[in-house]
Amino acid sequence: MARRTGPDKPFLDIEGGTDSFTIPRRKWRELLFVGALIPDGEEYVRDPSRPLPVFRIPNLFPISARFRVTEEGEHVQVERVRLR
Repeated sequence: MARRTGPDKPFLDIEGGTDSFTIPRRKWRELLFVGALIPDGEEYVRDPSRPLPVFRIPNLFPISARFRVTEEGEHVQVERVRLR
């Protein structure tokens, strides 16, 4: 379960940096369920009209970025896609 330090405090269960990190599968599914991240082909993009929880790492899912996702057991590896 995601660990939160209090109301409006960041989630502390993200490992890595802003370009590549892991997130618990449960938190990933929540992001998809509320529509904060939506599929766009084989990648995901941020829907700015949907709420995004506060994370320890600021700007973890910027609106202009695209993400590739690989599921690894109970965690999901998220990688920010570099534009060419």
